[in-house]
Amino acid sequence: MNSLHHVLAPAKLNLFLHITGRRPDGYHLLQSVFMLIDWFDTLHFDLRSDGQISREDLRTPLPADDLITRAARLLQQTTGTSQGVHIAIEKSIPAEAGMGGGSSDAATCLLSLNKLWNLKLNLNQLAALGLKLGADVPFFLRGENAWVEGVGEVITPISLAAAQFLVVKPPEGLETAKIFASEALKRDTKPATISVFAANPYGFGQNDLQPVAQRLCPQISEAIAWLESARLATAVVKGRMTGSGSAVFAQVPRGTDLSQMPQVPKTWTHWQIRMCGNLEVHPQKGWASSDD
Repeated sequence: MNSLHHVLAPAKLNLFLHITGRRPDGYHLLQSVFMLIDWFDTLHFDLRSDGQISREDLRTPLPADDLITRAARLLQQTTGTSQGVHIAIEKSIPAEAGMGGGSSDAATCLLSLNKLWNLKLNLNQLAALGLKLGADVPFFLRGENAWVEGVGEVITPISLAAAQFLVVKPPEGLETAKIFASEALKRDTKPATISVFAANPYGFGQNDLQPVAQRLCPQISEAIAWLESARLATAVVKGRMTGSGSAVFAQVPRGTDLSQMPQVPKTWTHWQIRMCGNLEVHPQKGWASSDD
């Protein structure tokens, strides 16, 4: 095998995100449900025999040492392989959105290079590497919608009914660290259970990061207000932010299209608005063995 082309890296939405405490080392304890959606980055991998790792940005320019490059380098150094790769990336998932685009790209890179380089690492081994890159990477490696706890490392697969969502990404982004550093952040939400969540999966809970994020980025409030204006006509569930923002989303009836939404404000230049469906599993589910 010399290449893997058109490999999809999906985004995620946090159906809710509760901060339930804080560890002595400063890390926040959370509960959330991570849901895969059909908003994808597309990656292409071509084997290099000279051991070099190179990257080409086909759309949005990325930082020189982004998570994709770091994932490839970490896998190469950990396994000692002499093989290299040229990676081309068609970036579509917005940055600083709370949609996990960078983490998803890193996971897709690890899965793809494990296959391209014939390394035969199992899923647990890849997840251990992924955790070094970011807390969300193991979720994308596991490849299923999940109930997530701890600092993001405790992942329990769950099933979710097929549904449709309207996602709005303002042009302004947010730095996660600023939100978690805020003294106004709520850090004592009572822990919930999967069974309570399952009774109302698309309306359960809240995003504890949202109030702080809205103060830092007023465009989040604008986006939520626009979603709310469509509720009577389309039964849109109350909008909320995903992750640390700045993207927001709301469930809409299946079959709804953008023409049924309220008129987009003329001031919304460079905003991204997209209808998305959830995924049952990751496109690369099964690319790595789950055996220990």
